[in-house]
Amino acid sequence: MTKPHVSSAVMTHPVRLAQAQDLADRLRLDGLALDPAPEAPPSALRTALVAWAAADPEASHHLVVQDDVDGPAELLEIVSRAAARFPDEALVFYTNWHARNGATARLAALAGASWVRAVPDEFTPSLAVCLPAASAAGFRAYARDSAERHDDELLSVFFRGRGRMSLLAVPNIVEHIGTTSINDHAAQGIRLAVCPTSAADAAPLLDRGRVLEEPGWVPYMRYGEGYIRLVGQEHGADGGRGHHRWQDALPATGLTEDMVGAARAEQLPKELAAEVARTFGRAFATELWTHCLLLGRQAAHAARGLGPLPDGVPADALDRLRHSAVATAGPAGLPPERRPEAGPDEVRAMAAFAWTAVHAGEGLD
Repeated sequence: MTKPHVSSAVMTHPVRLAQAQDLADRLRLDGLALDPAPEAPPSALRTALVAWAAADPEASHHLVVQDDVDGPAELLEIVSRAAARFPDEALVFYTNWHARNGATARLAALAGASWVRAVPDEFTPSLAVCLPAASAAGFRAYARDSAERHDDELLSVFFRGRGRMSLLAVPNIVEHIGTTSINDHAAQGIRLAVCPTSAADAAPLLDRGRVLEEPGWVPYMRYGEGYIRLVGQEHGADGGRGHHRWQDALPATGLTEDMVGAARAEQLPKELAAEVARTFGRAFATELWTHCLLLGRQAAHAARGLGPLPDGVPADALDRLRHSAVATAGPAGLPPERRPEAGPDEVRAMAAFAWTAVHAGEGLD
């Protein structure tokens, strides 16, 4: 692989200047990109344009990270190797645990993939993105006169227009920190990585792991309820932004409510269900188990199309990635106001409960 030249910038606002400088220093990033109009109404895009313009003229790729993240000392090396492997791709190194792209990454982890193609009907998680230099320049030109203030939304529009969405790194080496938001996202509550992974595990997975290009339909949760993202729904009149409850979407999946109900009646573990229900309610416990049942089914289906595990991909690292993905399913599925109630004991209970559903789903067809 030809070693790329990756330049970098941290996009920030004056109120987080010290935090951003500490991040740049710790991760050896090139510098800061300050909001050029900090007194104006909030606009992530305004600052993102400064960050993307900070690319070194000699760089082959440019990495932009936001100031409210943390990452390992190896971040630049891992990003550089990923850019060498996928020189023409937009690469995303953080994905929100509660979003449709997060659910897609969780499904990919369970299927045994290390990269997955982002869905076209949702924002591009922009906390840590690396673009080829030409794509960075193209995005700046495309976005310069936009009235949109969310860079993550406009990145997706830009990628859709080019006919190729970003590649999401399934093992997340970047983590979001804090719940405050300059851009009015605080109402979404605790927002963390879908598959938090150590640099030691992530490096070989991202270097040599499999790529899931099309996961098919994707189960996801929002505000305590289960939904399904259907294949091709981005072509709908609403651009695919609507949400389909899992019961309504089942006919398009080849499954039926009778099949789901039978699996739940036969395999739902009553004691674990009662433990989850004591804190979060019976309805949430039922929705979480059903969601993970569908997730297990679809991950098993996706795994069959991935082919054998490449040499040099540690099976134990892949196993830890799967457990990381399942551990976030419960907290991410809660309504935002209830996520703080998910302490270590509650997370362990939800993970154990979720695994019983994933395993039941692997036999659902």
